[in-house]
Amino acid sequence: MLSIVIGLCTCAAMILGILFVPKIKIGKTSFDSYPLITLAGALLLLILGVISPAAVLAAFTADTAVNPLKILILFISMTLLSVYLDEAGFFRYLAAATLKRAGNSQKRLFVYLYLSVSVLTVFTSNDIIILSFTPFICYFAKNAKIDPCPYLAAEFVAANTWSMALIIGNPTNIYLSTALGVDFLSYVKVMLLPTLLSGSVAFLCLYLLFYKQLGEPMTGEAENVIIDNKTSLFVGLIHLILATVALAVGPYIGLDMWKAAALFVLSLCFFSVLFSLFGKKTAPMLLKTAKRAPLSLIPFLLSMFVIVLALEKEGVPTQLSGLFGERGSVFTYGASSFLFANVVNNIPMSVFFSSIVENAPTAAATGALYATVIGSNIGAFLTPIGALAGIMWRNILSSHSIKFGYLDFLKIGVTVALPALAAALFGLFLVLL
Repeated sequence: MLSIVIGLCTCAAMILGILFVPKIKIGKTSFDSYPLITLAGALLLLILGVISPAAVLAAFTADTAVNPLKILILFISMTLLSVYLDEAGFFRYLAAATLKRAGNSQKRLFVYLYLSVSVLTVFTSNDIIILSFTPFICYFAKNAKIDPCPYLAAEFVAANTWSMALIIGNPTNIYLSTALGVDFLSYVKVMLLPTLLSGSVAFLCLYLLFYKQLGEPMTGEAENVIIDNKTSLFVGLIHLILATVALAVGPYIGLDMWKAAALFVLSLCFFSVLFSLFGKKTAPMLLKTAKRAPLSLIPFLLSMFVIVLALEKEGVPTQLSGLFGERGSVFTYGASSFLFANVVNNIPMSVFFSSIVENAPTAAATGALYATVIGSNIGAFLTPIGALAGIMWRNILSSHSIKFGYLDFLKIGVTVALPALAAALFGLFLVLL
């Protein structure tokens, strides 16, 4: 019982911290509050003896797919490859090219932007796309004197819908899939149809929602983005493409996904340093990339893993799995994970639900896994606390003096997220028939 109380209090404190005290300043250095809060919750469980240090150490050193250290290496490695491309100006260049093709038509711009974000998200990461495209949309909308909300909504929804397509699209995909031993290609075979259906329905809902606003003409020009360091762009793009291929074929040649991702990051570092010796200026790009590494996720994910271990010790996941029934449907797991993500955030939800899925009956396990993946992605745009991406997104908008309140977010959530969730779960149902 103590693990449940501490777990719930930690999650509640984390959400309050994200909403009201996102940064904690110690001396001259500021830190994200959410990893510190979850770390405090995990330490409290250890101090009170709810979970032993030996049990935690055994879990962190286990040679299994659920080992959180392997999952962290995989996620951070793939993130660094995408960030390197962003530092090279790749995403900014594509955004500018998209805007130029749209001319003075807002409807064309809306379609082009949604398609661009969708394609890029599939092969990179939803968080990277949101961090890269959001400031650019804010600047362009101001210059063109148009309402940025339709485009910001399209970007955020597209990034958190099409991120379902591949394992690498979202850290929740990585955690859930590797925890349950699903390889890259097996994942794609199941998730392709749900993603296509959900992405199409989401676009249609967004287009209808903003149809009147998009009918107005716009003025202003897209900025002219020039990539100064084409060597860095080439090195980064080749490594991201090859890393994605390695993730797909790795299970068939005995190469773990986390090892493949780490090897390509090491290779990127080697070639960047090598080219810098020839005056190509790739080393500074590498340093900028390292500074943007999502290091806050390390204590956050490890702490959440400790909390889940404590809950497992008391049999909580097994009890909840029993409540879903012997043949819990994809709609049951999808809807519950979708809603739960908006109570505790989608990463803690995924860590906790991975244990529930592991304890699910064999007949329901596969559907439960993929339904939870769907809930963790689409749950990101029901409310602002559904995912860390939503918190980061709203912070960027605030820095540009753009008001996008809780009710504005919820309006999109109700009109877009619910139909998108239904379409994705229906697609999953068809795949698993």
